[in-house]
Amino acid sequence: MVPLAALVLAVLVWHLLRRGLLSVPRAAVALALCVYVAGVVANTVFPIYLDKPANDAEWDAFLNLTPIAGYEAGDAVMNVCVFVPLGVLLALALPRWPWWRVLGVAALISLGIELTQWLTAGLLGGGHVADVNDLLFNVVGAAVGTALLAALVRVPVAEPVVDRFSWA
Repeated sequence: MVPLAALVLAVLVWHLLRRGLLSVPRAAVALALCVYVAGVVANTVFPIYLDKPANDAEWDAFLNLTPIAGYEAGDAVMNVCVFVPLGVLLALALPRWPWWRVLGVAALISLGIELTQWLTAGLLGGGHVADVNDLLFNVVGAAVGTALLAALVRVPVAEPVVDRFSWA
């Protein structure tokens, strides 16, 4: 994950430089975004077992499409908390986008994680179950993060600070 995160960081910094927006605070947002995404992927997709044991499970054994039923509150809170930073970071990196588009990107990222979990569990012996509830609460977390940043911008003292980090 580290080489991929470093490559994405280089692309983001180059993008900021090319647009004349490169500054230390904006580069810090790029770095935080890369470290955050690498950490989430490392903790949600891995482990993948290269010496996959024989698996005779049905295709849906690693898939939960039933919303809310049997979903634990602790899992919901954890998924919300994990995606709050994504809502903040995406809103800083994409400041001209409306909130619903930022949440759409967060939903696509979460869907990508869940699909990868399902595929790696069935094909490579991955250690996770794809769950529609994770997707739902991840998006809620991103919405909380986006709303927190929007509220922070409305505080007169905080607005100039947020503007230094915003990619606008």
